[in-house]
Formats: sequence, C-alpha cells, structure tokens
Amino acid sequence: MHTPRLAPLVLIIAAALAPASQAAVTSVDVGAALPRAALLEEGVHHYLRYLHHGDARIPLDIITREIRFSTEDGQKRMRIVQRYDTAASAASLKSVTSWFDAGSLRPRTHERITEKDGKRVVEGFLFAPDKITGMKELADSINKDVLVASPEPAFNFETDIETLQALPLAEGYQARINFYHPGGQQGPARYLFKVSGSASIPGPGGMIDCWVVTTDYNRPGYVSTFWFAKGSQLMVRQDSPVGEGKVVVKTLID
Repeated sequence: MHTPRLAPLVLIIAAALAPASQAAVTSVDVGAALPRAALLEEGVHHYLRYLHHGDARIPLDIITREIRFSTEDGQKRMRIVQRYDTAASAASLKSVTSWFDAGSLRPRTHERITEKDGKRVVEGFLFAPDKITGMKELADSINKDVLVASPEPAFNFETDIETLQALPLAEGYQARINFYHPGGQQGPARYLFKVSGSASIPGPGGMIDCWVVTTDYNRPGYVSTFWFAKGSQLMVRQDSPVGEGKVVVKTLID
C-alpha cells in the first residue's frame, strides 16, 4: 500500500543527493603555491621504461630525474634535469633541463638536447603568462622563432609527475590542469586527473601503498594510470596505452 508513495520520495532524495556525491573538480592554476610542493625534495630518482605487449616486455630506456633548488634575485628557483638513455643504442641520448619558481612550479625555461646517430638537436623555450616562445639566445636552437599562444598560463607537460606530486592527492580528488608540451603540435589545454582509489604495488624496497591517478589526456579510450606513494607522493609507476594492446610502462628503480 505504501510503496507507490515511497518510490517518488526515494527518487527525489536520490536526485537531491546526487550532485553532493560527485567530487568537485579543482582548477589548478599557474602561479599559486601548490599545496604539497614541500614534498618535492632535492635528489635523484631513476625509472625503467619498457613496452609491455602480451608476454613480451621490451626495454626502451632508463630515465634519470633530478631536482635541485637555488636562489636567483632573491627568489627560490627549482630545476628539474632529466636524462633518457636508450637501452637499444648507447648513441641515443636525450637531456632536458627545466627551471621553475619553487613552490608554484610556474615554468620559466625549458631546454632539450637530443643526440642520435651522430646528430645533435637543440631546442629551447620560454614560458610567459600568455605565450611560449623560442629561446633566441640559445646557441644552435632550431626553434628560436617558435610562438605558441597560451590563453592562460600553462604548466610544463614534461614535468607532469612532479606537478602531480605537489597536489593534495586524496580519495576522490580531481584536478583540471593546463599543460603544454614544449615543441608539441598540441597547444596548451586543460587535462583532467582523477584519484580513482588506492592500491599496493611492488616498489624498489617492497610493497608501496599508493594513490591511483588516471587521465585520458583528452583522448577517450586511452586511459593512463599513475601510482603515487602515499606520504611522499613520489610516482612509483605509470602505465600508458599506445594502441594495439601495447602499454608503455614507467617504473621506479630507485
């Protein structure tokens, strides 16, 4: 007798609660201090990157990431240096040096040098609030005349894992971040990153309890997954599908 009356009431309550049950999306903007920037400490970490396809695991390269701090004109700066040593050929090397305002990770400059088969390619970029341009004073740079409009200030996509490490990762947390990959064909764009849950995965010293973060990089169907250690929020692993059942895996060595 009472069911017909309760059903509409249940629907009304469910509709009222639905918006509250959805986590709000945080807009992470360039310039403001990132909530957990203090977790970015000086030091060096190494990652193995390999291609996982079926039963095969094919080594691609070893990635070295180093964080250092300094003071310039009374302002604290952060430098991230990356080195990619290709497993298949000792003659292939990529080195990347990026400078930021410490605390906010507002990008300032980005230099990339690629050496392969005896050829050396130099690239340099300057980040400004409304654009990214080539570094005209950088010797041998191939992109001194680059000009990419940026409707809003952009973070440096080549240092995304440090940017994510400095965010307040927690169950249900979601962040939309404006990234630009220096030299890429895609201009600056907002990407959504979600903390989808927790998981324990193997790390260099044993099992590590992690936050699981996902994003599709604005490409529906190609979801990349990150595992960040709870506490330090250091990235332990990243899986990124590249099509045809293939996944590029980046895993922490030390």
